[in-house]
Amino acid sequence: MIASSLVVIETHPVQYHAPVYRALQQYFGVPVTAVYGSDFSVAGYQDQEFGATFAWDTDLLSGYSALFLSRFDASGPQSTEMIAARGLASALRCLNPAAILLVGYSPRFYQSAAYAAWYGGYPLLFRAETTDHARPSRHLKGRLRDLALSQLYRRCSAMLYIGQRSYDHYRRLGCSEERLVFSPYCVDTSGFALADADRTVLRSRTRAALGIAADRVVLIFSGKLVQRKRPDMILQAMRGLPLALRERAVVLVLGDGELRPELERLATLLPIVPIYFCGFQNQRALSQYYHAADLLVLPSEVGETWGLVVNEALHHGLPCVVSDKVGCAPDLIEYGITGEIFAAGSVPDLTLALERAFALIGRPEIRKRCRQYVAKYSVEKAAEGIAVAYHRVLATSARPRSL
Repeated sequence: MIASSLVVIETHPVQYHAPVYRALQQYFGVPVTAVYGSDFSVAGYQDQEFGATFAWDTDLLSGYSALFLSRFDASGPQSTEMIAARGLASALRCLNPAAILLVGYSPRFYQSAAYAAWYGGYPLLFRAETTDHARPSRHLKGRLRDLALSQLYRRCSAMLYIGQRSYDHYRRLGCSEERLVFSPYCVDTSGFALADADRTVLRSRTRAALGIAADRVVLIFSGKLVQRKRPDMILQAMRGLPLALRERAVVLVLGDGELRPELERLATLLPIVPIYFCGFQNQRALSQYYHAADLLVLPSEVGETWGLVVNEALHHGLPCVVSDKVGCAPDLIEYGITGEIFAAGSVPDLTLALERAFALIGRPEIRKRCRQYVAKYSVEKAAEGIAVAYHRVLATSARPRSL
């Protein structure tokens, strides 16, 4: 069997990745087989941070080939940390790929996958949420991490950077320019309702259903209600707004998690902040809420390697206020156009950013610029980058191995 395909190794099907693999095969002619450690995201599982049981409502498996090393059951792995790579080496021998795409270095599953790729002698492409900003700096631990990653990257034929901070990370660790290829982080918009006509209908309908008046300014938070994302800062910052602005603003929360009781308590403190909890919402339900909103706020303080909710919001024409610890800030936020950036952890700075962002609300030209800005961070562009790296490997590899 002649090696001619790209094998992707991933813990489980991910709603933001599967459309890229589909486009890679459909539009760029690269045969793709994804080897997944588990199918729990398709079968349905309990997300501990969301505090909800769900399966994604988007198509995660069509348009490319998929192979599962394990299947979900009550006693099997229910999180990425529990997934094992048993059977991976055997699967790779059967598939005999021309190249392997690895999409992470943590949890341990990916470390096992990297070893299997090296041991089998397969060219390795790497595309992951690589960054330096999202983790607290610890001198010794950071140096050890850098050493391990440098060794990993030296063994890769190409690194696919998802944005500016990803590019900076690779360059800092000595990766040469010729091995770097842009493959932007993206969301699949096929399930969204993005037209202005959709906005007109969904905005009024959703606000009416929630009991939010048409003249209110809606600040939306979308994500897990956990400490690292700091949703509590939104309520604190709103209290610092000038009275005329504060009286107009309400908060809409998409998501759930351990901080919900605390947010409910904070909202009742004087001055009261109106807040609406909509719980976890699957992908196809998101458009109605983004259209009902006026600003997305993402105050993450740590661990936000990218922030795909920013992509989602911008595709809906929604400006975003994000902390400087949000990975996509240098790529997607242009001050006074697509949103504002504030210093992570600073409530006063968030208040000032919200004040500035109020000037962006209700302006059709701003909605248009938001959509234009995020357009190059598309599924097709992400797939194109992987295709470029794949074909470089084919062009530079020795004569294909055969079994």
